[in-house]
Amino acid sequence: METFQDKVAVITGGGSGLGLAMARRFAREGMRLVLADVQADALAGAVAEFEAAGTPVLGVRCDVSRQADVDALRDAALDRFGKVHVLCNNAGVAPGGLAWESTLEDWQWCLGVNVYGVIHGLRSFVPHLIAQNEPAHIVNTASVAGLLSPPGMAIYCVSKHAVVTLTECLHHDLASKTDLVKASVLCPAYVPTGISDSERNRPAELRNAPREPTPYDLAREEALRHAVKSGRITADDVAERVFEAVRDERFYILTHQKIKGAIETRMQDILLERAPTDTSRPKK
Repeated sequence: METFQDKVAVITGGGSGLGLAMARRFAREGMRLVLADVQADALAGAVAEFEAAGTPVLGVRCDVSRQADVDALRDAALDRFGKVHVLCNNAGVAPGGLAWESTLEDWQWCLGVNVYGVIHGLRSFVPHLIAQNEPAHIVNTASVAGLLSPPGMAIYCVSKHAVVTLTECLHHDLASKTDLVKASVLCPAYVPTGISDSERNRPAELRNAPREPTPYDLAREEALRHAVKSGRITADDVAERVFEAVRDERFYILTHQKIKGAIETRMQDILLERAPTDTSRPKK
């Protein structure tokens, strides 16, 4: 996309973290905003911020795991602004644990938000983006966990690998229909956001029965919080890379360049048909 002034960006998970940072970056270009989030207080705070700055903004409470909610988001965006030019399927959650210990509720919650949230966004918005016959761009938030397979993150990795593959297929599918709608997949590593505390937004019907956490659970949770909070690349840094990718029509958005060595190792594991290397462990 070459111009952004008065264009419309729809961002799920827009009340905090990466979504809010993306919204701030797009607002600097004069874009109008539609922010969607399941957390009502965070959404209200974000909307108030942009209203105070004079940015045209609409906030919509939305559970992206529900197609009806995302359809309502699309309708609200079109009713308010008439068009959509940038769609950021960004909402996400981050459960973890050993593959065989994760509950069905863990799987349903994570896949519902991280995978079906993107699917619902595409189903709701892509036909409109194609029909409006103007330059448009879709950004799907995956993770480096969609390019690697570290231990203790089976559910999250499955969800993010799905988003990477879905977006790669989307790239080809869009090319078969239009030259005007492009796609990118965002693959950040650890960034200081609230995703390590995403359990706060788990629906009641998908919460696990109370149990005493194991030493492994406690160690994993502490390691995740430490890694997220100590991330050297900020949400604003990631948002800048997203803006550049939309502007330059770049597909892969890898915000942490040092991770490329681990990606190359994984590709070599596949090509050489050897067992996966645990690239999360420090080299000896």
